[in-house]
Amino acid sequence: MHAARQSEAPRGQTLLIDADDTLWENNIYFEQVFEEFVRLLDHPTLAPQEIRAVLDEIELANRAIQGYGAVSFARNLRQCYERIMGRPPGAAAEQAIEQMTQRLLNHPIELRPGVEETLPYLAARHELILFTKGHPEEQRRKIERSGLGGYFRRTAVVREKDVPTYRDLIGSMALEPARVWVVGNSPRSDINPALEVGLNAVYIPHPRTWSLEQEPIRDGRGRLLVLDSFAELQRHF
Repeated sequence: MHAARQSEAPRGQTLLIDADDTLWENNIYFEQVFEEFVRLLDHPTLAPQEIRAVLDEIELANRAIQGYGAVSFARNLRQCYERIMGRPPGAAAEQAIEQMTQRLLNHPIELRPGVEETLPYLAARHELILFTKGHPEEQRRKIERSGLGGYFRRTAVVREKDVPTYRDLIGSMALEPARVWVVGNSPRSDINPALEVGLNAVYIPHPRTWSLEQEPIRDGRGRLLVLDSFAELQRHF
């Protein structure tokens, strides 16, 4: 794992930029819904962290089957409700979960600090590709509402961001790995698989990254740059 120097990123690079929690806030809204879900359960003995552990187990089991996004999260909440309460959600609980889902689908797009002024700078110097995972329609709606789509030459919405997906992307877009940088906040989805296939990576940690996206960063064939903020990309690209 090699740290990159500023001189190692001349003009004409390809930047694969993540969306959720890199360009705009995302997980904070899921955390807010989870807090509301805990209040809905009003369980007499289980603490929030114990309920979270049950939900994490369900999400871990289901993500390969049903993917990500608000609708998938709602299914997981229903399963969590049934497992903890010993019965499916009743009419009132079902309505509450549906309302939570709608809030997730329509929450405001709050850009991360530095994004609005940094994207125009990057787009003038490099090829930008928006590379995000999740439910395709949900992600496309976010991109449209964000107003950022015009900075990207291409957009790729995938079900999962793993080693096979990165390899497929390299082939389908005829990318030259040494000139490609993946920019994101998730060690699991953005950084580790990119480094493994020989792409370079820019890790911009987010203090509220989803726990299931966290893992130690592993050595890889690509170069690694760790930044404190999105705006710092202007110093290196």
